[in-house]
Amino acid sequence: MNGPDEWEGPERPGGPGERPRIPAPRAAAEDRGPLPDLRPAPEPEAKPEPDAKPEPDSMTTDATGPAPGETPPEPSHPAPAAPPHKVLKSLLGAWALAACSAEETAAVETHLTDCASCADEALRLRDAVGLLHPADSLDLDPLLRSRVLEGCLGRRPARIPVPEWATPYDAETAKLDALLHDMGESEWRAPVRLRWFEDERAMERETTVAGVIGHLMTVDGLVATALGLADPLGADAPPGTPGPTRRTEAYWRAAGEEPGRLATHRPWREQSYALIRTVSFAGGGVGELLVPYGSLQLPMCDSFLDRAFGCWVHAGDIADAVDYPYEPPSARHVHQLIDLATRLLPTTLAHRRRAGLASPAQKLVEAGAPGRTLHLEVEGSGGGHWYIPLDSPAALGAKEHTVAHIALDSTEFCQLAAGHVSPEEAAAGQDGEREAIRDVLFATASLSRL
Repeated sequence: MNGPDEWEGPERPGGPGERPRIPAPRAAAEDRGPLPDLRPAPEPEAKPEPDAKPEPDSMTTDATGPAPGETPPEPSHPAPAAPPHKVLKSLLGAWALAACSAEETAAVETHLTDCASCADEALRLRDAVGLLHPADSLDLDPLLRSRVLEGCLGRRPARIPVPEWATPYDAETAKLDALLHDMGESEWRAPVRLRWFEDERAMERETTVAGVIGHLMTVDGLVATALGLADPLGADAPPGTPGPTRRTEAYWRAAGEEPGRLATHRPWREQSYALIRTVSFAGGGVGELLVPYGSLQLPMCDSFLDRAFGCWVHAGDIADAVDYPYEPPSARHVHQLIDLATRLLPTTLAHRRRAGLASPAQKLVEAGAPGRTLHLEVEGSGGGHWYIPLDSPAALGAKEHTVAHIALDSTEFCQLAAGHVSPEEAAAGQDGEREAIRDVLFATASLSRL
């Protein structure tokens, strides 16, 4: 570049002292009305200053036109007038989505350098467009619902607290409800194999997901009727005081063996809510109310633990059938469920002896006297140590009378009590009297039922 006084050429255009030629200022665009015509329009020629006297030379033309043999110069066209602010603001959304034409894009981007409010709006729209095209998958983690539910259950207690013995049932029904909500309509017809142990052999029954929920609702109905609530079987309930198996068979017959989703999910969940509300408002004495299970009766507090165990076991059956991950109960709840099983073992041993399925008991001198004891050690989540009376349900389990020791993982013990693992297959550490160990393992498997 040359300085102002170093012009290259014969003479400086316009002559010495003449001001450089500039176009006249453009008129401001109005902020209303339709989008102006963007076709170029001729611009009025700038008039020289009155005192300027250009001298004709080889680079300038006179008033009559270009010099002989010279090509006329191209007329200069001004840039198109910018559209009004209102129009440009309306184009911000299309601009953020890259849906504007080239002319509109240039006009909007030029406007953004001068208008702070539109620039802020453009940034917000560009951020929003980024959310419409995420780089990661929108599929949720299958375990997210379980983690959120677990966190909620550990937060501030409710104003009307659920009894401690009902909290496992509350938690397991909520987890199963979350699993059922995630399933599609076709998965409700997926085959599910139910397993339990009966008469020294493993039993099986195949049904569907809907059939399993109907089974849970029917057995929970025993607790509901004991609390004065409606029986889900209604007129289809068998006469007398039938146990869980007879009630389930009656329900399956009435439902045609393959009930639908709407006929099972909502009634089962509403019934579980009603059970929890009723015992929460009933007061402390409700835990001692007896619930008939056919020939067996359980206190209400133990019945809720039994139904929590059944809900967990059958939820696992459903999860296996539809290939869905499912978490076990919390360690505190697992401990409560194992404790219920160990308290039921002495009575179960006595029933098996009367049926000739267990070794004879030693004769005790008096009722309540300490007899032989088996030390049951459950390891892992929710585990602990229990001393099982072997000779009488009324006997005391004393450490000094221990004749055998069994060590089991908590999951293995629960699978054995559910009838999913046979006594011969249970991975147990054993020490002491072989007959006592066999009797306790078979009695644990006999706790299971349909």
